[in-house]
Amino acid sequence: MALAAVSRGGSELALRLRAHCPEVDIYLPERFESAGEAPVFPRSGSSRELVRSLFAEYRSIVFFGSVGMAVRLIAPLVKDKHSDPAVVVVDDAGHFAVSLLSGHLGGANALAQRVAALLGAVPVITTASDALGLPAVDLLGQEFGWRLECVENVTQASAAVVNGELVGVLQEAGEPDWWPQGQSWPSHLLRFGSREELAASLCFAALVVTDRSVAGWEGRWPPAVVYRPRSLVVGIGCNRGTSEGEIADSVDRVFESHGLALASLRLLATVEAKRHEEGLLRFAERLEVPLHCYPAEELDRAAPTKSEVVRRWVGTGGVCEPAALLASGAKTLLVPKQKTSNVTVAVARVDFSQ
Repeated sequence: MALAAVSRGGSELALRLRAHCPEVDIYLPERFESAGEAPVFPRSGSSRELVRSLFAEYRSIVFFGSVGMAVRLIAPLVKDKHSDPAVVVVDDAGHFAVSLLSGHLGGANALAQRVAALLGAVPVITTASDALGLPAVDLLGQEFGWRLECVENVTQASAAVVNGELVGVLQEAGEPDWWPQGQSWPSHLLRFGSREELAASLCFAALVVTDRSVAGWEGRWPPAVVYRPRSLVVGIGCNRGTSEGEIADSVDRVFESHGLALASLRLLATVEAKRHEEGLLRFAERLEVPLHCYPAEELDRAAPTKSEVVRRWVGTGGVCEPAALLASGAKTLLVPKQKTSNVTVAVARVDFSQ
């Protein structure tokens, strides 16, 4: 995060804030740099040049000055809410902390509240959902690590939510307590129990929480924002030296043939003997998911089906199926063992209701 000021009052506030957040970088005019403080980046160039560099380097920026000044400085740099940094403006008297840009996805709303609390200021947040006490469509499930798809529908769905238009909600997987605490369920958000019911509705937009493929449904139900919960666990067994590419191909085929979304993958699981298998490690690294390894004895106790051939090689009658069950906590498999020449794959869904 970067703090930037142009006046003496703003510089003093920036130094006060940095005392609470020592990890931030602070940019002050040379004449207002305070001796004896932690390092400051003194500047003598134009504010426009400074802002251009901050926009490229930081994900969060706090300006000390007027909102008008900040707007004029950032206007040529603004692109979209998916790439713009969070921008908060604090007036030189320290009365207000204004969330100016990227309030939701960028985190400016939360940053404005944090800055206000530290400086004794009033947070100013003007995004419609916050002002009306409604949830932000682009933030739902964020605390659980949900991934957002169909982002092109976020604007329409957000408008429908804040305008009181009918919005369908369908949840097929994931954490059940995703609704923001303390917020009542609006009457214009209608819950549906199936895709067919949602498709037959007259809703203006939809919020769909699922770990299954939505291919073919885009034109059947209302414009939907799709949330991918981290709900799927893949158990994997493989022969020694199996490449990352072959493992990836096997998992991709299983997910595609069973209509599952790889974006909902939570983790990979296997037997302890495969902990250092290079292809498996690289596959987990590429997907940015952890790899859990279980002792052979524990897998053997949990294996729903057992193979003496597998037992001779790794000391357990099964690998992918019991690994998926143990790592997910599920009692049944979503996809039982699927085998290729060098890889076995099984899939289980985490039961978040337990």
